[in-house]
Amino acid sequence: MPYTIGLDYGTNSARALVVDCKDGREIGTAVVDYPSGHQGVFLDPRDHHLARQSPADYLHVLEKATREALAAARQAEPSFSPEQVVGIGMDGTGSSPIPVDAHNVPLSLDPRFEENLNAQCWLWKDHTGIPEAAAITEAAARLRPQYLAKIGGTYSSEWFWAKIWHCLKEDPVVFEAAHSWVELADFVPAVLAGVTDPSRIQRGVCMAGHKALYAEDWGGLPDEEFLTALDPRLAGLRDRLYTEAHDASVAAGALCAEWAERLGLPAGIPIAMGEMDVHYGAIGCGVDEGTLVKVIGTSTCDCAVVAADRPVADIPGICGIVKGAILPGYFGIEAGQSAVGDIFKWFVEGVLGDASLHATLTEEAALLKPGQSGLLALDWNNGNRTILVDQRLTGLMLGQTLYTTKAEMYRALIEATAFGARAIVDRIREYGVPVARIVCSGGIAEKNPMLMQIYADVTGCEMRVSKSSQSCALGSAIGAAVLAGVHADFKTAQAAMTGLKEISYRPDPANQSVYQKLYGLYRSLHDAFGGVVSSASLGHVMKDLLAIKTRVSKH
Repeated sequence: MPYTIGLDYGTNSARALVVDCKDGREIGTAVVDYPSGHQGVFLDPRDHHLARQSPADYLHVLEKATREALAAARQAEPSFSPEQVVGIGMDGTGSSPIPVDAHNVPLSLDPRFEENLNAQCWLWKDHTGIPEAAAITEAAARLRPQYLAKIGGTYSSEWFWAKIWHCLKEDPVVFEAAHSWVELADFVPAVLAGVTDPSRIQRGVCMAGHKALYAEDWGGLPDEEFLTALDPRLAGLRDRLYTEAHDASVAAGALCAEWAERLGLPAGIPIAMGEMDVHYGAIGCGVDEGTLVKVIGTSTCDCAVVAADRPVADIPGICGIVKGAILPGYFGIEAGQSAVGDIFKWFVEGVLGDASLHATLTEEAALLKPGQSGLLALDWNNGNRTILVDQRLTGLMLGQTLYTTKAEMYRALIEATAFGARAIVDRIREYGVPVARIVCSGGIAEKNPMLMQIYADVTGCEMRVSKSSQSCALGSAIGAAVLAGVHADFKTAQAAMTGLKEISYRPDPANQSVYQKLYGLYRSLHDAFGGVVSSASLGHVMKDLLAIKTRVSKH
């Protein structure tokens, strides 16, 4: 009976999952926190845009989580043996590039740089490259408009080139010491395969296409002329990166003897191509045409696919349309919100200072009717990823009175993230991408029925929940199962290894009616503060909120 292992590298921790390839049964799992920084992240109180991570932590959790998951599998099923593991897959956050030397060793492991945050991994949520992202957008609009067309029209500070260019400006010593830069989702598979030359790393097209302006249409990465227009030193780096990127039908390599011994697995088993966490998460949720997958965590990523033999319109404001980025043979379409769970965490743990209040506030907020609080918020506490693509935007809440409660504010923040989710669904539908159902994954989707019902009422879509609470790791395991030949293709593997929970959240017509009005007010704020309209009168918003509150309170 074949098994595969899926590794999921998140923002604060990594997990390993042992999966039965026959039916997707998860027989062993382990979660290991990154030991460095604040909950695994290096921060700088002088700059709230900075977020780095230790590559040493990645190696630590790789061994610890895998061995613990194997031990859990043996305990759950005494007949299980690691010799039955036929493949391993991995996903990671992105864009999270790591500066490495000529031997694929992260610079942060060099004693010269171990205390230098610029030599660490530049985590996805690092936004220090805002000026560089704006300059890349401006240059591409002038010189290479086709680059922008496939990424929604705006290059983000969360992405590859903005971070590297910022490093060049901020710390040229680190930039010059870096032989190459490797995305987290490419780095771990390369380590497992024993690759010690960055030029020989198999790079995944999901990171390359969505984050690094890679496309077959223009021969791969941005051309030297364009990069020279940004900075000649970026053009000099290009040849030390990669020339080709691959979809998940290509193996990242085979497990080398060293790591086979360290993990307790058979040497030579295939390693699935690394993908972004949410891309494998979409696979683990059974993504197909017409199914939008929302992986809800600290942030949220929305994924959809369209068959590659069909034309797909360029969609302003999304994170990209990339052939092969999620499933081989499909265009992968990605969008998302820069903060969702992080907003709730900020309010409850940061502002209120008590993590135990999540449950109490959820119970109290669930008793409120839509519009009853008179509050309206914008979900931009970590900037806006989609559809405005502007990390300089910040959060907002209005409508407070002297009687506003913590629970009302908590619900307003949840509603704000739902409104942001609807803006994404409306945008991709507007450009012809079918959305017949929404499948959600992540702890929030599983544990917060109130949030899920609000999302259904706001979007007007039925909300389903993935059978697996670890869909990203499951998707990585599915990729390994296909590469190992257990299943002929991803469609067959998904049919066998994925599923949905029985619970379904359907829109409530009465709630929909109120949320339709509130969403109109949200879009007034969204478009005014987001710069969509050059001038707008917002004088009606507070009074409209009070009018809605009064009507709701009478029923």
